[in-house]
Order: sequence, then structure tokens, then C-alpha cells
Amino acid sequence: MNYFNLPKIDLHCHLDGSVRPQTIIDLAQEQSIPLPSQDINEINSLMIAPETCQNLEEYLMRFDLPLSVMQTEAGIERISFELFEDAAKENVKYFEVRFGPQLHQQQGLSFKQIISSVVKGMQRAEAMYDIRGNYILSILRTFPKDNINAVIDAGAEFLGKGVAAFDLAGAELPGFCHEFIPYAKYAKEKGYHITIHAGEQGVGQNVYDAVSLLNAERVGHGIHITGHQGAYDLVKQHNIGLETCPSSNIQTKAVDKLSEHPVKAFYQDNLPITINTDNRTVSNTTMTDEVRKVMEEFNLSREDYFNIYKISIEQAFASDEVKQHLMQFAE
Repeated sequence: MNYFNLPKIDLHCHLDGSVRPQTIIDLAQEQSIPLPSQDINEINSLMIAPETCQNLEEYLMRFDLPLSVMQTEAGIERISFELFEDAAKENVKYFEVRFGPQLHQQQGLSFKQIISSVVKGMQRAEAMYDIRGNYILSILRTFPKDNINAVIDAGAEFLGKGVAAFDLAGAELPGFCHEFIPYAKYAKEKGYHITIHAGEQGVGQNVYDAVSLLNAERVGHGIHITGHQGAYDLVKQHNIGLETCPSSNIQTKAVDKLSEHPVKAFYQDNLPITINTDNRTVSNTTMTDEVRKVMEEFNLSREDYFNIYKISIEQAFASDEVKQHLMQFAE
């Protein structure tokens, strides 16, 4: 099977984890930011996480370097454009990218400037390539909460024009959902879709809470519902999309090896699974790689692939018009 040529949908990818290494060098030079090296191979090695990290925190350290050059409108717009361009060139037809506006204020940019920059980059790529997209605004769970509503307010004017959803990301602690109930409610009232990173690091209860307390329509990763029957049943009953990211899950030790990943078992039990990259650079992956790994490891057929593609359309935070467009590629 030619995995490269398959139409693909990626619903879970982080902007700051998917930056071209050469762009880091270029932007650092433009912005007079000192780098540990000018050697692209060295920069590459600083941005790619080991195949297995000690934990999620070691994986998350790989975001420091990209973020240092993502503090200007021009830098953010360029990186957004290039990510959509890279995805389009491997036949990704629809792409939802998430990022944390709170991470881009070191040089005084407003949330509106930050969100506008990523949307502009995406729209430039949409005009040039056969790709459609949306942005998801990720709130960092470990950050102070005093500006969360300001992020939601700034993004609200872009809803339906490049922004689609609210997310919680970063290190996952047990029971985190309780602290974010008012913010998720506020985002929902403003018209945002809701997806929450939960159940990545062994806590199935977090998935249950994300759905029951925060009204999550999808869950980032969610694989540890395997150890929590209540969460598993809730996901199945309410058709909550599971944004699985196989390579990333192995790197962060969410699972030990691909053969132990529950993605096939979920698929066989009719849970709405999707296949995604998480971080193209940090995980040194592409959608083509992720699809190939899952298809080959679990012996899935072309028919299985297009079933998953259709689940991704159904779970996408896209307009009906875009979903109709995506259906034309489903064989």
C-alpha cells in the first residue's frame, strides 16, 4: 500500500513540537537569539526526543528551543505556514494544530496578535495547497490561571475563521479537571469545541472527568481508559473521539512498545479512534509514518484505513462544507 498517497487527517499536532530545524537557525539569526550550535544536525538532536524518554517531562523539554524563536508575529506565522505546507506535501487533507498562546508572550505580543499570526500562516498554506485546517487553543495546566479567559476571549473572534477548539495540555496530574470547570464552561458558552489531553499518563479517571466535568467531545491520547471501565464506557457511549498518537505514546512511556498500544483493540470495539502525529519534529514523525506503523503492526486493511479516515472526518471540528469536501477522498 502506498501510505504517502493516502488522503490523511491529523487532529492532534502541536505547533511548537513540529518546527523545521533550519527555521530555528534562520529565525534565531534574524532575532539575534544565541543558539547552542549553528549545526543543523546538532539543532536537530536538541529538538528530537529519544525513542524512549524517562517520562513525559523529558519529552516536553524538547519544546524550549522552538519557543525561543516563536515570540514575534513573523516567526509564528512562518512556522504555522511551514507546518501546514509540510503536512499538505504528504497528502494531509485536513489538519488541526494546537498551540498555547500563553507561551508566546515573552516579547509582549497580545493574545490577539499571537492567534492572528498562526491563523494567517495557516490560511496562506490553505491558499497554496489542497489542505484545510483549524487551530486549537491549548491552555497550559501548570500555568497561572489568571489569563485563561483572556485567551478564550481573544480566540473567540476567530471562531469559524481558523480557530475551532479549547484544550488543556502539559504535564498531566491526577484530578486536574476539577480546577478547570469554569474555564471549559466559559469556552463552551463562547462557541468553542472542547478537546482535553487526558489519560496519556496512566490516569483513566482523568478521561472520565474530562468528559463528565469539562464536556470534552474528544480526548487527547486517552489510551489509559483501558484501566478504567467507567471512562471506557463513557467514551463508547458518547462517541468521544480518541486522538491516538502512537510514536509519541511510546516515547513518553505511555506504552512500552507499539504492539502493546490499544489502538487496534479500541478500533475493533468500535471506539472512535483517530491516528495523529502529536509532534512531527519532537517525535521525528509524519502522518505517513504513523499510518504505516499502525497499519503494519496491527495488520489493518485498506478498508480499515478508510473507516478510520471517516471516523476522523466525523470527529473533526470542521464545518459541514469542509467535511463534505473530505468525504470525496474516502474510497
